[in-house]
Amino acid sequence: MNFELIQQAFPLLLLGAGVTIEITAVSVAIGLIIGLIIGILRIGQIRVLRIIATIYADCIRGTPLLVQIFLIYFALPMISGHRVDPFLAAVTACGINSGAYVSEIIRAGIQSIDIGQMEAGRSLGLTWWQTMYHIILPQALRNILPPLGNEFIAMLKDSSLVSVIGFEELTRRGQLIIAQTYGSFEIWLTVAFLYLVMTLAISRLVSFLERRK
Repeated sequence: MNFELIQQAFPLLLLGAGVTIEITAVSVAIGLIIGLIIGILRIGQIRVLRIIATIYADCIRGTPLLVQIFLIYFALPMISGHRVDPFLAAVTACGINSGAYVSEIIRAGIQSIDIGQMEAGRSLGLTWWQTMYHIILPQALRNILPPLGNEFIAMLKDSSLVSVIGFEELTRRGQLIIAQTYGSFEIWLTVAFLYLVMTLAISRLVSFLERRK
């Protein structure tokens, strides 16, 4: 094994890992916002919004993230006539994709709360939305922390797909270094190690937050 090559490539791969974390953080933030809205709408009282939210979740979850990235980066400019920035395309596709899965997690979390909680809130004079915000959601969010953590880890790994549009995150950095050095084994081993470190860090953070509940 060429340890000298690993030593030389590690700083560049570390920069790529930083970009991967940035993409994941922004995508997760977008996914949380979308997922919370869609998840609530899917169990809401307005039928039209419930149908729209269900269609969104089913369509996004039923198509590969790679195809969604291609649609935003390649197909959208053909329609709009404007080039899409690779970072914007990456976080938009990943955020929309994550939002669909987060919505399912939130929907299941809300429905796991006893229906009597909603009835109790309504009997106190609260509206459906007030009861959801003040009573149901705080309990549901504590229950869905582990699956949310798993979704964030999955998004961290799936973010490697944005390398297909030339965005230089960790995987793309590895590909570029290999093209110059031909050190496939050493570079991919280092890339795998960095992904493992990042996913373990998220797992430990989620475990810590679970204990603090």
